[in-house]
Amino acid sequence: MELSNRQEQIIQIVKENGPITGESIAESLSLTRATLRPDLAILTMAGYLDARPRVGYFFTGKTGSELLTEKLKKFKVYEYQALPVVVQEDVSVYDAICTMFLEDVGTLFVINEESLLVGVLSRKDLLRASIGNQDLTSVPVHIIMTRMPNVSICTKDDLLLDAAQKLIEKQIDGLPVVKPVENGMEVIGRLTKTSVTKALVELATDQHL
Repeated sequence: MELSNRQEQIIQIVKENGPITGESIAESLSLTRATLRPDLAILTMAGYLDARPRVGYFFTGKTGSELLTEKLKKFKVYEYQALPVVVQEDVSVYDAICTMFLEDVGTLFVINEESLLVGVLSRKDLLRASIGNQDLTSVPVHIIMTRMPNVSICTKDDLLLDAAQKLIEKQIDGLPVVKPVENGMEVIGRLTKTSVTKALVELATDQHL
């Protein structure tokens, strides 16, 4: 978040004189309280200032990077998850390649007859299966997929930062967002590197994309 010159001045005044009332800040800048109200609201919501009734504004002491970090640590997976792209475990490798191409995704989630997660297919899995002379229309994906429980997962209420850490540590493109059910895990979404990038851009621009 980029501050205006007036907002920078307000922060400096509060640093030097806080706690200080809005009226006193306005007087220091030769402005009305009403004129400053939007700036004070922005600085308070952003975390630079805090306000207490009958006391006034005071500086939180936090830098811009610290405030961004705090905000990022509050993001949850469900705020950025996308719709999952799934295939049945008996689908052929050829059909899985077509699905990945048509849906423009880097990861497919494999489900069984009960619609429960049984595995994951990455670009590397499909590329590896394509090398050689085997008939891709006759090879089911369950032969080449990464099987549960060796699949990294996340839930909708997980912190986005924790999910992003899994993407980095496992060197994968996406995670299935799952909901535990009686017999296993139901896939309700997907979280990808693109999801994390979107969150970072929103954080930096203070806009919801």
